[in-house]
Amino acid sequence: SMRSARLAPPGASLAERIDAHVNAARFAGASWGIQVASIDSGRILYEHDAQRLLVPASAAKLYTAALALDTLGANHRIATSLFASARPLRDGTLRGDLILYGYGDPTLGSELHARWADELAEAVRKAGIRKVDGDLIADATHFASASYGGGWEAEDLQSWFAVPASALSIGENVVGLWIAPGARPGEPARLRFEPPVLGQAYDVVNELRTVAPPGRSDINLVRRPGERRLGAFGQVAQHARESEYRLSLPDPPLLAGHLLRRALGERGIEVTGKLRSISWPRTNPARADAALWHLADTWSPPLSVLLERGLKRSHNLYLQNLLLIVGAHEQQRAAAAATAAGQAEAGFLSTEQYGLRAMRRYLARLGIAPGAAVLDDGAGLSRRSLTSAAAFVKLLLACADAPAMRAFRSALPEAGVDGTLARRLNGDATRGRVFAKTGAMRNVAALAGYATTLAGERIAFSIILDNYVRSAEAARASAEVDAIVAMLIDASPSTAAAAAPAAPL
Repeated sequence: SMRSARLAPPGASLAERIDAHVNAARFAGASWGIQVASIDSGRILYEHDAQRLLVPASAAKLYTAALALDTLGANHRIATSLFASARPLRDGTLRGDLILYGYGDPTLGSELHARWADELAEAVRKAGIRKVDGDLIADATHFASASYGGGWEAEDLQSWFAVPASALSIGENVVGLWIAPGARPGEPARLRFEPPVLGQAYDVVNELRTVAPPGRSDINLVRRPGERRLGAFGQVAQHARESEYRLSLPDPPLLAGHLLRRALGERGIEVTGKLRSISWPRTNPARADAALWHLADTWSPPLSVLLERGLKRSHNLYLQNLLLIVGAHEQQRAAAAATAAGQAEAGFLSTEQYGLRAMRRYLARLGIAPGAAVLDDGAGLSRRSLTSAAAFVKLLLACADAPAMRAFRSALPEAGVDGTLARRLNGDATRGRVFAKTGAMRNVAALAGYATTLAGERIAFSIILDNYVRSAEAARASAEVDAIVAMLIDASPSTAAAAAPAAPL
């Protein structure tokens, strides 16, 4: 990936070396946007089309993470609450419904928040409830938004990376489907879900057949957006190993309700009615009832932990949910302001639109012009989201030393160490010197974050490569971006005073 760096003459300056790289013939049809600034002096050390608007892919998560941290604070925890529509009778019977109400915790049911159902079921038992003569309602209406972000592509919605964003999520809204051959040729393949309980979310139509050698596996899975039906067709080789496919969960709130009902049952508490889930655009009239009895809450880990999970692993659910949580705050703020001014509220805006409105205000506060970063979702899955490299660097400089943004910096993947950079930039010169957010989509590669050069200078950088269709023999797009980072690390200091030893950011 460093081959092109040699096109620059020996002893070439940093700018000449990067220019030689980005102007290589293979990038003739592509667009680069690059800006590099010294954190200490604020000086621009290099730029190439730094104002050009490009699709940042998952690097856009930097904007959402900073906005969430600014709005909520590093210690903010997200509740999931349990309400009852009545109080129990003396014999412990509750004549009414239980309402499981989510506020957008993306960790619910993951290893970060595994015991939530037991905590809530235990609270029900301690409240003296022995039987629920009513329904269990799983309520995700806190987000008045579609379960997919603006600009998300329909064909991505069945896959693990574009799971539904829900106010009541479960197990990161992903389920593993394991597929193994049947015992003999001609027999159907064997399918199992992990965790098994989540398999109830699908109506599986298994048309996968086992084939004798030399027949090869050809496994196809299809679920149309909004449907429960999961079709499996094609063939599985007779001696093939069991293989895993990760799928997005169709109705997370319903499955969360199912797990709570199971935890109640384990404590001998029966729910006689139905299990129902409610999501936007439907509403839950009971929620407006002031007489609801607030039974218990279970809390997410602090926001700093959510950001680490969301940025290091580039987890779309976490960042989309955080945008929606900010949106719900913004909506309440707008409603309070309208009431105080004696005005009617404006027409309907979705929770996502409120979140993006808060984002525009936050970016303006950082001095980023309205047209320099135009975002469409919280996760960076939308190709309608655009940013300039210069806007990224403005954000990064604003967050570089601010004490309130420490959680933002420590959540970034570390080169050669963890997250999406675990196997990148892992040479001796770069390992542990680069903390940056990756972005990758078809024909897009981006990297934006912080680094300390070998000369000890702290820099903020953003590199976006868009519309790059690489030939089979060319290096991966991510390696083309990493080559530039390696040149930056190797650079001589922009000022003589910057030759201090490398300091961790």
